[in-house]
Amino acid sequence: MAEQLIIGRHPVVEALRAGRPLQTIYLQRKAGGELIREILQLARQQQVPVKQVPAEKLQKFSRGHHQGCIAIASAVAYYDLQDVINHIVEAGQTPLLVMALGITDVRNLGAIARSAFCLGAQALILPEKDTAPINELAIKTAAGALHHLMVARVSGWKQAYEVLKLNGIHIVATGVHNGVLPDRIDWNQPIALVLGSEDSGLPKPCMEQADAVVTIPIHPDFDSLNVSVAAGILLYQAAMQRQTFHQ
Repeated sequence: MAEQLIIGRHPVVEALRAGRPLQTIYLQRKAGGELIREILQLARQQQVPVKQVPAEKLQKFSRGHHQGCIAIASAVAYYDLQDVINHIVEAGQTPLLVMALGITDVRNLGAIARSAFCLGAQALILPEKDTAPINELAIKTAAGALHHLMVARVSGWKQAYEVLKLNGIHIVATGVHNGVLPDRIDWNQPIALVLGSEDSGLPKPCMEQADAVVTIPIHPDFDSLNVSVAAGILLYQAAMQRQTFHQ
């Protein structure tokens, strides 16, 4: 299915005013004016990524009169992280959240979402930048799980950590080396599992400010697991401890 485009300044600003979920807004470089200023303000408030691009990039999206502004509608709704936590707690559940940082492969993101939903996580946390888009391919890979998980969009891991810590949610970062074994984590407490990219992992400060670092033991002749596989292993450990599912 093709991405749904919203073309032109007025349609984009009206979508923002209506709170319509947007994946990304593309603005032509040096574009200005009152509507552009409002688009930037609303996008910042709603944490919608904005990319400044040359006119040629916009022409690839649409040959029509785009007025230097095109948005891509999101296939899922995005929520504020605090609202997500409130919803989970009010439902009488113990939060189990999955934060994916630097996951730029659409299929990996979809597979993470699938494991998260199947193994009892309630929500996915994604940063505005350096993240694969939630498009039709991601939804297909997730086998529809992205329609069941709440998805919170944050400006970055620092903002997410601040909200998580204020709500008493234990942050467990993943690392290739020197972390505790998965069965040493108390998965029954409120937890946010933080996953990093396969190439570079998590930023060092991100790991240092976590409450714990977990490492999956693997064969010494190999360096790492696929990130979606690692997510599945760790979330299975959480599900077993929490007795999420019963025969």
